[in-house]
Amino acid sequence: MNFSKAELQKEVIYKASRSGGKGGQNVNKVSTKVELLFNIQQSVLFTDEQKARLVSKLQVRFNRDGLVQVISEEERSQLMNKERAMDKLISMLIQALHQPKLRKPTKVSKQAKAKRMEQKRLQSVKKQLRQSGRDY
Repeated sequence: MNFSKAELQKEVIYKASRSGGKGGQNVNKVSTKVELLFNIQQSVLFTDEQKARLVSKLQVRFNRDGLVQVISEEERSQLMNKERAMDKLISMLIQALHQPKLRKPTKVSKQAKAKRMEQKRLQSVKKQLRQSGRDY
């Protein structure tokens, strides 16, 4: 990870609004729902290659303006929802930037093939012995 939470917070935009759910009368008067917006293209934290990877991986999270949108309304306080939204964004970015190792194709070794064939031969002999011992 080549970015910190503090650096990322400088580049995000928060919008707050009223949310439904738990909170009683509190939800009617306090804006606790947080919408976090992040512009990948204008970010200085990522290289062009990383930006292209993020855009392709996070395409479904874009809003109409081309910004990554993360919404959090689980908590009863705006501050906690901001923290949750930021954590969600960071985990999304880390997951999108992760490049899995390329698998090196391997072949079954000669020794393993020989062992398998020997096991098959022994099983065959065992079954043949069972057949010949039958006299009804």
